Amino acid sequence: MVKEIEGQFKVGDTSLYTKTWLPDDSTPCVAKLAFVHGFSDHIGRYYDFFPSLARAGIAVYGFDQRGWGRSVTTPAEKGLTGPTAQVLSEVAAFIESVMPAKPSSADSSADLPLFVMGHSMGGGEVLALASTPEYEGPVVSKVRGWLLEAPFIGFAEAERPSALKVLAGRLAGRLLPRMHLVNVIEPGHLTRDKDVQESLRGDDLCHDTGTLEGLAGMLDRTGDLSSGRARLSPAVQSLWLGHGDMDKATSFEASKEWFDRQSQIGDRTFKKYEGGYHQLHADLGREEFIDDVKEWILKRCDVKAEGEAGKVESKL
Repeated sequence: MVKEIEGQFKVGDTSLYTKTWLPDDSTPCVAKLAFVHGFSDHIGRYYDFFPSLARAGIAVYGFDQRGWGRSVTTPAEKGLTGPTAQVLSEVAAFIESVMPAKPSSADSSADLPLFVMGHSMGGGEVLALASTPEYEGPVVSKVRGWLLEAPFIGFAEAERPSALKVLAGRLAGRLLPRMHLVNVIEPGHLTRDKDVQESLRGDDLCHDTGTLEGLAGMLDRTGDLSSGRARLSPAVQSLWLGHGDMDKATSFEASKEWFDRQSQIGDRTFKKYEGGYHQLHADLGREEFIDDVKEWILKRCDVKAEGEAGKVESKL
């Protein structure tokens, strides 16, 4: 049975909620995955995705980012992510916390390959981190592979704001950085699963509230990625990107265009999910998505998957 552990991660002036999914004692652990969630989301909304990975021998480490989920303790903290520099430093610090400080024979996880995955806004954040030179040595060079689920590289057509609105938002973010702005995301635009839609509507932790500073930073990161101003570090070894072609929140086309430009990465995979919506992990047909992620990671761990039981065979 998968072991689930809740905890706290101290960073700067705050403590962030964490949750870990570990394989049971009968399943060898072969990899670690650090996961970064999206806008108006939290780490508890990924259903059987993380337990499925853990059953296959992949330990999953997640956290609720500053301003989101169970890391919010007062209404004033909702969406209060801080500027991009702070967002990236906290994501980097969490990834580093998953790594052992010093590899040791006493630490069975010391030599396990580490993967990083982000969904939506979180996908844009991990790409921004992997494109920032200061993180190349301490973080990027130590990550075996990067995975992206419907990353926020561009808005879906129906959600795309005008250039004037984007400019006004950036200016307002500088003048009133902590001002709250509610941006309601229709659950029917995120998944085709009716039960998940109802669950989203009733989840108070999905508060749809950002700050002008946080939203401006998100727009800046998206602009840097879509324009090519942000360039992935040469230390990026492997890349997987999955996106539904009916995503109504982030742009499938922008993801494909960005991916096609990453020709410097020899080991890269793009997966189009026909009819898929934004939350592939909670959409109809989610089993295919979960299997794809699991198999891609295991293939890069020098192990052979033998079904959901998570038995592995070393090729070394």
